[in-house]
Amino acid sequence: MGTDSFTLKEIIKGIKPVDEKWTEKANERTSQLVMPTRALGRLHDISEKICAICKTLKPSINHKAFLVMAADHGVVEEGVSAYPQEVTGEMIKTFLNGGAGISVLAGQVHADVFVVDMGIIADLDPVSLNGKDRLFIHKIARGTANLSRGPAMTREEADKAILTGFQLATDLFSKGLEMLGTGDMGIGNTTPSAAIGAVFTKTALEEMVGRGTGVNDDGFLKKQTAIQKGIEVNQPDSNDGLDVLSKLGGFEIGGIAGCILAGAYHGRPVVIDGFISTAGALVAHSLCPVVTDYLFAGHCSEETGHRAMLKYLGLEPILDLGMRLGEGSGGALAMGIIEGALKIFTDMLTFDQAGVSHKQ
Repeated sequence: MGTDSFTLKEIIKGIKPVDEKWTEKANERTSQLVMPTRALGRLHDISEKICAICKTLKPSINHKAFLVMAADHGVVEEGVSAYPQEVTGEMIKTFLNGGAGISVLAGQVHADVFVVDMGIIADLDPVSLNGKDRLFIHKIARGTANLSRGPAMTREEADKAILTGFQLATDLFSKGLEMLGTGDMGIGNTTPSAAIGAVFTKTALEEMVGRGTGVNDDGFLKKQTAIQKGIEVNQPDSNDGLDVLSKLGGFEIGGIAGCILAGAYHGRPVVIDGFISTAGALVAHSLCPVVTDYLFAGHCSEETGHRAMLKYLGLEPILDLGMRLGEGSGGALAMGIIEGALKIFTDMLTFDQAGVSHKQ
């Protein structure tokens, strides 16, 4: 039976924690490297986590790719964004042309970029687009409903979004992908992400909601109000990730959650990007807490509530550069750090190999 026929329950049942024996083996290798004990700090934690995920002391992450999930949001009609929704479709074309931030930064670490139409309003004609082989169309609907007035989507649509992300990531893993990065595109998507973050982490809206694309004071107030209304109207169950996603989320957030579940299911590391990707991680974590064993937080976003989300998940960001672009940009930069950590682990000499005296 192929994974395309799996149910969410079957996927979750198939996810196991990483084997800590591999962490111990990797730690032993680190202790032999020709340097003072753990002198490269968190680089050692990163490399040892990769070893545990991949169950080897010679891990490879040469084959990397990003799945940039794109969707539109009904809550935009509340005036929560500084940009019109047409930008979502226009930016997809820019991704495919190789001119976006993620395109440039992914290229730096030799990672492919694939874009998924999970539910944008516009219709894209793949035949007429550059890079059409890197565009996957899995439109669930033309944007979500307005979360401030009722559920953003049905429970069935939420389930479909997650399973779509899972299957797309699974397809890439089956073709030899060794590390997956998550990205996003969708005007207004910091609003559902903040709503999801507030519900799961129990963080006050004043601390969770940021200005997204840079809304003015009026737009910021509208954004806070829309989220507050959404939570009050929908009464999401924080113990049910599918319920929270369906009532407050976005199709791209569900797709990201599916990517994360796929990484955990197949034993592959996943690097999440910023605020929107972490909302997807919160959904995946609610469904299966073990997924954090397979996750790396690429960076901490400038978006107000991101740090609280990461703290809730127990993830420490690799970078903290005041970024808030999304798209997967922070994850791409972090992959360079991860590559460096693995190079140290696999290529650096041990004390014995270097002929250097051990610590007394």
